[in-house]
Amino acid sequence: MSLPRWMPPMRRVNFHWMAFHWMALIFAVGIASAQSFSSPSLFSSSLAPAGEASSNPFHLDSSSFNPDAAARALSLASASGGGGKSGVRHHLFDSFAMDLGAGFNGPIGNDKPYITWGGNLTAGAGVHFNKRFSLLAEYQFIDDKLPGAFVAAGGGTSGDAHIWSFTLDPVIDLFPKRTYSAYVTGGGGFYRKVTSFTVDVCCDFYGYEVPELANHFSSNQGGLNFGIGATRRLGGVYGDGTMKLFGEVRYLDVKTPEFNAFTGPVPVGATELIPVTFGVRW
Repeated sequence: MSLPRWMPPMRRVNFHWMAFHWMALIFAVGIASAQSFSSPSLFSSSLAPAGEASSNPFHLDSSSFNPDAAARALSLASASGGGGKSGVRHHLFDSFAMDLGAGFNGPIGNDKPYITWGGNLTAGAGVHFNKRFSLLAEYQFIDDKLPGAFVAAGGGTSGDAHIWSFTLDPVIDLFPKRTYSAYVTGGGGFYRKVTSFTVDVCCDFYGYEVPELANHFSSNQGGLNFGIGATRRLGGVYGDGTMKLFGEVRYLDVKTPEFNAFTGPVPVGATELIPVTFGVRW
């Protein structure tokens, strides 16, 4: 910056001194601001040592970089799924267990004269405590027919037995990390059995015989079940899907009491069935 030739020498000296004073003050304020915005955990900012040539007004000391602190920060960010709430929701979803299936069942033991084959429907929900152990609350509905000879002996024409239940069933996965695995399960709970007999009566509007409920018996009791199953894990996006196809067979023992049919007492005590079920589980 050039000054006018007519300015006296003393005034020129004062002008240069004031300009130097203000430039030094602005320079100091800039350095203090830069140091206050630096991160104390990962970097530390300091002035360049005297005599060191640098185009930067303040020097970033690379030796003060803390790689362990940076690694911990990145690890915490990835573990939280980019946000605390989303990470918690993801964990809760992974802990949720569920199954849904259908199949068939048949009688064993002393039940063969009094009950025959039928179908079943099963649904359950619960919690994965870890990859190996789960606990499910399950509902099951069983629809079986009554043998014709047994129904005819009572003067009926058809009959069926319905069993529905609410049970608590632990599940132990034997090979949780494999695509194909096996598991054992079993439990117990509340069972209700309803046995109905129907007879054909005459007649409907078109002159055909129609079935009419002649009698039925019901009971509420406890029961037990246990069995084994096999699963096939579905791939998922990254090969770690939680959905599995399953097939299982169980033994079912329901402590039903004796009941009276058309002909009097019929010795039907504990109901024993073998349900076979196929479906999906998470």
